[in-house]
Amino acid sequence: MSPTERLPEIVTALFRVVVGLLFALHGAATLFGVFGGHRGSGEAAAIGSWPGWWAALIQFVGGLLVLTGLGTRIAAIICSGSMAYAYFVMHQPSALLPLNNGGELAALFCWSFLLVAALGPGRYSLDALLRARREQVSEPKPATV
Repeated sequence: MSPTERLPEIVTALFRVVVGLLFALHGAATLFGVFGGHRGSGEAAAIGSWPGWWAALIQFVGGLLVLTGLGTRIAAIICSGSMAYAYFVMHQPSALLPLNNGGELAALFCWSFLLVAALGPGRYSLDALLRARREQVSEPKPATV
């Protein structure tokens, strides 16, 4: 396979990794109070608080799953749905457009994860590695005489 033919796979993998990392960092900030903490407060969200702590849990775990390419499609759908919820419940009631309601990040994450779910994890993912291993194990070995 030529470098030109591999480029879409590489760029798609990089997109998945970067989106997953950024999402996981948002979750880590809220869950653990790192990177400025919950909404820049320097503190973690209260355990079990709705919706902040649960959203952060989805962000952290889902972001790590998408980042590594493990259970990618399901994780990306859940992450996309959580951002759709965030947009329509938290942002959209104050104004229609994302530029006016502060929901640009939620909208971008929502659509980015929907794209990841549609494209799948790609060749450079744990899902692909596990699939190749399963296929290798399930291939019958030729009989020796």
